Amino acid sequence: QVQFVESGGGLVQPGGSLRLSCAASGFTFRNYAMSWYRQAPGKERELVAAATSAGDVTNYADSMKGRFTISRDNAKNTVYLQMNSLKPEDTAVYYCNKNPPWTKVWGQGTQVTVSS
Repeated sequence: QVQFVESGGGLVQPGGSLRLSCAASGFTFRNYAMSWYRQAPGKERELVAAATSAGDVTNYADSMKGRFTISRDNAKNTVYLQMNSLKPEDTAVYYCNKNPPWTKVWGQGTQVTVSS
């Protein structure tokens, strides 16, 4: 079955960086656009970044532009999110999924906490 396993989160100071990874399985990864999403406490899940199936076109939510970079390795069925210049408001659980997402299939996510 479809499965996503996110990793790479942690506690980081404002201005710091993290690189998230998501290993996908159970579907033909290279055929699907992929995205990162996040959900902060008390808020709805939101789209962070998206990449086409080949990874040659990417899009970002306005508040992430210039700070986050999505990439993918289709040989490894893995999508990445490089996050730089992190802010406290980036604190959330980060998830990957295809774009648009399978609404009933989510991984456990990886917690990112930005705090001094």
